[in-house]
This record gives sequence, C-alpha cells and structure tokens, in this order.
Amino acid sequence: MGNNNKSKSTVDRRNEILKRLQEHGKVKVENLSKSFSVSSVTIRNDLEFLEEKGIIHRIYGGALLREVVSHDKELDEKQKLHAEEKKRIGQAAADMIVDGESIVLDSGTTTLAIAESIKDKHDLTVMTNAINIAVELAGLENITVMLTGGTLRKKSYSLVGPEAESAIQKYYFDKFFLAVDGFDMNHVLTTPNPLEARLNRLMIDQSQEVIVVTDSSKFGRRSFSVICDVSEIDTVITDKGIGESYRNETKNKNVNVIIV
Repeated sequence: MGNNNKSKSTVDRRNEILKRLQEHGKVKVENLSKSFSVSSVTIRNDLEFLEEKGIIHRIYGGALLREVVSHDKELDEKQKLHAEEKKRIGQAAADMIVDGESIVLDSGTTTLAIAESIKDKHDLTVMTNAINIAVELAGLENITVMLTGGTLRKKSYSLVGPEAESAIQKYYFDKFFLAVDGFDMNHVLTTPNPLEARLNRLMIDQSQEVIVVTDSSKFGRRSFSVICDVSEIDTVITDKGIGESYRNETKNKNVNVIIV
C-alpha cells in the first residue's frame, strides 16, 4: 500500500513538472525541490526519467521542454514568434557582413531580419532562395540580388528543387546564413522539408563561412530532415535563452557562439 502511494506521488510530481515545462518552457531543480518538498536528488531523478523518455532536455540546474518539430509552420505564424530576439540576431549577423562580399541568405524569418539590417551595406551580392527576402532587398542600388529559381514552397516562400540546386553550384560565397528549425547536439541541424535540407547542404559546400542564425527555442528540437552536423558550421548567433549545456557543447565542437 505504501509503495503504491509512493508510486502515485512520483507520477503526480512528474506530471506536474511536465505541466510547468509546457507553461514556461524551462524549470529549475532548486525551485522544484522547494515546491514539492523533496530533495534535489529526487528532482534530478525525475528529470533523468523524463529525459530518457525523450520529453525534456536537461541543462545545468534544470531542464527545457524538448519539442519535436515535425511539421512545417506557415511563415506568417513563424514571424510572430520570438520577434525581438530575431531582430537582434539579424542585426548581429549584419554586423558580420563586410562591404563587397557575396553572401547567401537561406529562407526563414531570422534571415529576413538580416535582410532588413543590411540595406546600408555597399557592393554586396546576395543570393537567396526566398522570394520575400528578394522583395525586401529589391531596388537597392548598393545590393545585387540573385534568386536561385526553383519550385516555390507556398508555406515558406522558398524556392527548392533541381533548378535551385543547379544555381547554387555555379557560384562561391563568402558567407552563408542558415536558419534552422532544430538544433540538437545528438540529431544535428534539421529542417522539416527534405528538398530544403538538400539545398542547404549545397549552400554549405559553396560557402567559405557558415553562420547559423536561430533563436534559443530551436535548441533541443529536431525536425525530419538532416542538414548537417554541428561541427560543419563556423558560428551560431542566438539569444540569451540558450541553455548552458548547449552553449558549452557547441563551443566544444569548435563553433563560435555569439549571444545577443
């Protein structure tokens, strides 16, 4: 009887931990220990159990909710998420771009934020597979805009397919700015669409420097299609919400981490 009560208490506590994670996205061991009047060791055991189930990702002193990004969101829906963080990331990325360079901007709301921040650059060549990014930069005398061509994906305004791949392979670029839907140290960098992932891999091959731009909500997520291993990128620009474990693990793979 006592064992059953203890088991029920454990199940209830873990369910409550999950509920708090779903509400806040993050929990701390210290706070949970006080809230449930149990030891920090007990809470860590709870978090270990939930991590083994693939539900959460443990970070130093707590845990983050692990979301599996298996669906492809509408661009308008994505644009509303983490807007301020994306604006800061976009500006930080723009600061890395030097006049006279040739760059590639992947499709995505964070890369759109880069486009919005580079309009004062000079003698810049920008290739993109995103219709909305091309429109954002259209008409600027100081920036040459090139579109890959290809088949239009309606949800993301991005161009993919053989024509896009052929266009990318004709050029070399100084920098490639890559937006991802999932950044997982175990499952590498991912995106929902296989054709998008294939095009991204070619963009990596044709670029001297690869810079991932992503808000911190993408860490601990994984999506359907693998783009590349984390070790294949040079820099990550993200916001202050990145977990310490992801920050350290990324640096351990010789990747520069810029937090804005």
